[in-house]
Amino acid sequence: MPKTCFSTLSCPDWSWNDLLSKGAAAGFDGVEIRLLERETDLLKRPEFSAAERPQRRAELKQSGFQVCVLASSVRFDYPDESTRNEQLEIGKQYLDLAAELGSESVRVFGDVLPDSTDENARRTVMQQIADGLQKLGEHAEPLGLTVVIETHGDYSNSEIVAQTLSKVESPAVGVLWDTHHPWRFCGEPLAETFARIKQWVRHTHWKDSIVRSGADLDSSGQNAADSAHNLMSGHKHADYVLFRGGEFPALKCMKLLRQHGYDGWFSLEWEKMWHPELEDPEIALPLFPVKIRELWEFAG
Repeated sequence: MPKTCFSTLSCPDWSWNDLLSKGAAAGFDGVEIRLLERETDLLKRPEFSAAERPQRRAELKQSGFQVCVLASSVRFDYPDESTRNEQLEIGKQYLDLAAELGSESVRVFGDVLPDSTDENARRTVMQQIADGLQKLGEHAEPLGLTVVIETHGDYSNSEIVAQTLSKVESPAVGVLWDTHHPWRFCGEPLAETFARIKQWVRHTHWKDSIVRSGADLDSSGQNAADSAHNLMSGHKHADYVLFRGGEFPALKCMKLLRQHGYDGWFSLEWEKMWHPELEDPEIALPLFPVKIRELWEFAG
């Protein structure tokens, strides 16, 4: 059966204990930690200090729940080398934390490339990103972990993802396929996306959306969107709806993954943190494991 998890973007106000108890009650096998109580820098959370980590491991073992991914904000598209070096060190700290929590992966971004009219600048930044991934991969390998770059921002374009990953030698570097982003933001057919990146796919995000014209954000929605963009310059807006209530061809996507023998996680990324108008996690989360199992059966 498919392994399901949820991003904590879904539940920005939940505590660590909430993740374990409410997540399991909603039918999930694990959690992808993007933030905790609205703090996106997990290295700042007291729950994950060096002294507290043994207790967290014990709680996870007792609960039978798994932290499958730590979703960092690390990216290597910065022009300044010292900033990229800082990002590298943060990524290594995330990997060390992930290892102690029994996680499998750390998510990073590619994010934003220079304008397409400047090919030399684009190639330079892509090489910077590849170099950063390689160095993180070298740190991840002895830990038995994977660094996954998300199809997000300009890296929603699967051709850019494939070009960048072809420059990386470490087997510990893969792709987090946000199945929605290339389809919605780049107009890519799912089969085209998957054909380009399938050799690297280690983790998947799932969400659903519709095209809603003329809908303006209110002040809280705009503030949340601004916060997302400040943290991730490649963040793009979509009109999200409950999973399987929109236009995303989820069954087609599941068939591609099953035919390829994918055995990774299926993660619901319900972006409540960035879209406060969305339904609360108590409504959105329990629907997902049931629907993923249905898709799994239909696609078999």
